[in-house]
Amino acid sequence: MAQIATVNYHVHKPDRQAFELDAGGVVGNLISPELASTQVTVRDVRTSKAGVSFETTSVGFATFPTSVASFAGNDWQDAYDAELTKLLENEIGAQEVIVFDHTLRVDDPKADRAPARNVHSDYSVKGAEKRLIDVLGGDKAAEWAKGHFAFVNVWRPVGAPINSAPLGFIRPASVADQDWILLDLIYPDRKGQIMGIAANPRHDWLYMSKMTPDEVAFFNIFDNRGLSSIAHSALDMIEDPNIHSVRRSIESRTLVRYAA
Repeated sequence: MAQIATVNYHVHKPDRQAFELDAGGVVGNLISPELASTQVTVRDVRTSKAGVSFETTSVGFATFPTSVASFAGNDWQDAYDAELTKLLENEIGAQEVIVFDHTLRVDDPKADRAPARNVHSDYSVKGAEKRLIDVLGGDKAAEWAKGHFAFVNVWRPVGAPINSAPLGFIRPASVADQDWILLDLIYPDRKGQIMGIAANPRHDWLYMSKMTPDEVAFFNIFDNRGLSSIAHSALDMIEDPNIHSVRRSIESRTLVRYAA
């Protein structure tokens, strides 16, 4: 079943654009490049035959309950990292998994991290190469770079099913090379690169409706052997206007190594 949602595409400019996170040393303060609000048609993979799989569309969905009762504090991280490792070993055949970052998002202007409402993928080629070194160190990164590695995100609702601002994805085959825009990502302590996406009416948007805390989306954001990075964004839409829960989620960034 198709739905209508609003997304914020990036806009081609003659000069390099950038996001500045925690700008001015204020946590949650974000300076953003120009974005173009656009309505798109989104297909629900729960009810349609959208043909989604990690191997073909760079995103997969799974029922994968967690033993973590609360994501407050830090005591949950070791147990959750072990669960994510098992998930990625089983679902995508990862031989080694390093979980290096978790981000809790709450759809509230006062939250430290709100859902990302720009259409993007997390790394450029140079950004992924730099992040590999940041995570592993130079020597180990050089070793991994000789083989097959990837950055894979895992996303899960927290506390309640998602009723608003679900996470949406563009089928990679519907994205043209010229749609991608290189963007700088500036943190107080480091600098990276991501890839934004400009609007294209050919984009085939996908999402899974009413995802629960027992369900996850896992998706490819860089693969050094050519699996497409998938563009994604929070979708401005509401599933049921009679439900007023706040969208809460946790996304986990992982570095995986595959068998040679």
